[in-house]
Amino acid sequence: MAFFATPSAVDPGSLARVVEQRGFESLFFAEHTHIPAIRSSPYPGGGELPWKYVHTHDLFVTLTAAATTTSRLRVGSGICLVIQRDPIITANEVASIDRLSGGRLEFGVGAGWNREEMADHGTDPRRRMRILRERVEAMKVIWTQEEASYSGEHVSFDRIWSSPKPVQRPHPPVIVGGNGPTVLDRVLAFGDAWMPNYASEGILDRAEELRARAERPIELMVMGVPADPHVLEQFDEAGFRRVLHWLPSAHLGPVQRALDAYEDAIRQVHGE
Repeated sequence: MAFFATPSAVDPGSLARVVEQRGFESLFFAEHTHIPAIRSSPYPGGGELPWKYVHTHDLFVTLTAAATTTSRLRVGSGICLVIQRDPIITANEVASIDRLSGGRLEFGVGAGWNREEMADHGTDPRRRMRILRERVEAMKVIWTQEEASYSGEHVSFDRIWSSPKPVQRPHPPVIVGGNGPTVLDRVLAFGDAWMPNYASEGILDRAEELRARAERPIELMVMGVPADPHVLEQFDEAGFRRVLHWLPSAHLGPVQRALDAYEDAIRQVHGE
């Protein structure tokens, strides 16, 4: 499941409990620190930007609320806009939530689409992919080394101590989001999994390309799958381990109905 946590929707802790009680494996949360009032970046979904993008709770506060109210549910970022975050702080936040949850964090990362939002954080959109790679690499060093150093074009620090370390070894799964032309290169460079958005053509073909190029196990996931048995069956047969469905940013009633519809689609796939 996936969700934009907003002030007018069910709170993330209550939602996480419901999702866990229904037997779902994971719950991912979106991130936008803000939306510039004046922008030229078009909304990838087409049309007007949905209001939930403007009213999103802080990602790591949301993940903490979901993690501390559950015991089995895996909680994830879908996705964390790493290019808008300090990597040392973010590494500590990721490790802290993984530690407090008993090793249940899934770390989805990406560069995002809103160039004006990036620029407000001091990030040059033209260099965002190189920044993304260096920040993820730097965080991996922090998670896995007692005394960490990293030297890059966009990230540099020498001999730092950062604790706690994550429960998961060597670190929480790094899930690379995106559908762009070079996304598979990023997955192969620093990802443990690929998580494209469903609203894009050629995902299954690109998944085969990724498998052919990979020299290590890389998991497949997809974000935003509809409650459609045919679609679910396609991804199941293609070996996707996780399919995520966007829940409405609403009170519990509409969310429960959306969960009912998704459960019904799953039952149809399994012939129940």
